[in-house]
Amino acid sequence: MNIRFAAAKDSSSLLKIYESYIETPITFEYTLPTVEEFEKRILSIAQEYPYLVCEEDGNIIGYAYAHRAMERAAYQWNAELSVYLDPSATSQGLGKKLYTILIDILRIQGIKTVYGVVTVPNEKSEKLHASMGFRRLAVYSAAGYKCGKWHDVVWFEKEIAPHEASPDPIRPISSIAKETLEEMIRNDL
Repeated sequence: MNIRFAAAKDSSSLLKIYESYIETPITFEYTLPTVEEFEKRILSIAQEYPYLVCEEDGNIIGYAYAHRAMERAAYQWNAELSVYLDPSATSQGLGKKLYTILIDILRIQGIKTVYGVVTVPNEKSEKLHASMGFRRLAVYSAAGYKCGKWHDVVWFEKEIAPHEASPDPIRPISSIAKETLEEMIRNDL
C-alpha cells in the first residue's frame, strides 16, 4: 500500500471511485463531474490543504482530503474532511489511516478543529468518526433531496489542537517542506 499526495493526473482514477457514490445519498451531487472539473478541484484544494490518494498494486483504491469548512476569516482554524474508497476497499481500516494522516498534517498547519459531514444513515462513515473520537455535533434534518427522498446530515466534530488565545494564521500545505510531509505519511502507515 502506498499513500501519497494527489495530482491532477489522478482525476480519472478518483472519478471512477467517486462514480460509485453518485447514485447514492452519500454525495449530494447529482451528476458526475468531468475529468477537467475534478482536476480543478484537486488543484484548488491542494494549494491549501492535504489531498491524499491510496494505491495498491499501482491502482488507486481510495482518496481523502481536507478543505475549508466555512468561508469567513475567523473560521480558518477549522477544516472539513472527506474520504472516498473503492467499494472493494471499505471496512479494512483504510479510511482511518487516511483520516489519521490528514489530521496529523492539519495539526501542523495550525488547524484546531476538524469536521465530518455525513448523510445518515451511513453505518461505515458513522463508525469511522466514532472510532476516531469525533462527537456528533448537530443533525440537519431533511437537509438534501436525493434518490427520491429527503436525507438528514450529521456534523461530526473533533478538536485536534488547543485553542490558544492568539493563534497564528493557518499555514498552507505548500509552506511545509515536502520531506516533512512525506515523513508524516510514512510514520502513519
